[in-house]
Amino acid sequence: MTDFSQAHRPRKALGQNFLHDPGVLAKIVAAIAPQPDDHMVEIGPGLGALTRPLLERLKHLDVVEFDRDLVARLRTGFPPDRLTVHEGDALKFDFASLGDNLRVVGNLPYNISSPLLFHLTEYAERIRDMHFMLQKEVVDRMAAQPDTPDYGRLSVMLQARFRVAKLFTVPPGAFRPPPKVDSAVVRLAPLPPEAIPYRDAKAFAEVVARAFGQRRKTLRNTLKGLIGAEQLQAIGIDPGRRGETLSVAEFAKISQLLR
Repeated sequence: MTDFSQAHRPRKALGQNFLHDPGVLAKIVAAIAPQPDDHMVEIGPGLGALTRPLLERLKHLDVVEFDRDLVARLRTGFPPDRLTVHEGDALKFDFASLGDNLRVVGNLPYNISSPLLFHLTEYAERIRDMHFMLQKEVVDRMAAQPDTPDYGRLSVMLQARFRVAKLFTVPPGAFRPPPKVDSAVVRLAPLPPEAIPYRDAKAFAEVVARAFGQRRKTLRNTLKGLIGAEQLQAIGIDPGRRGETLSVAEFAKISQLLR
């Protein structure tokens, strides 16, 4: 496996910040705990810093990479029977094409992290777990609890489908070039079907989007035209509350009114 870490200039337009700290890499691999037969897919392998230690433990690894230059380097730098490179945009990639029981990992580009997480949620039934390096601010939002500053649409939508656990923080110096913010590693494990709080995903997503569309307004105003104040009162939810105070279960309860 070839080391080409010094032969590529990071592209700012693609949000490329390459992890290089051996200690952090070892900590990530330990958190993932890959087993030889795991069906693992890495998003944005970049220069292969995480790819190499993963392949030391796996029989095979799928990777999704957008940068054509890096795709070429990955295909020549790793044995094709051990590494399958899928060239394309992870935001549009059909993860179902890789099968089931997927373990998804990656140092995600910060500029697409939220839409990519929403995209991956569509494949939750096919995923065993996910481990990502993200901007710390995003991880804080993912794991936030109701009635806190970080709690929002991302928190609710992810926690309705996954157990979200912030694992550890990573300083800027662990990357090349160093970003201007701290990063963090997060684990997401899909909830079993019986633990998913809503019955209608579309209705749930609409209620959550409306409730956080204007954070300072009450449910009476944000849900106006969709759900009436009397309906909210009938299920024990004060229409004078704001979306940021509601639990995931309460959002699910409200979405049932649209069925």
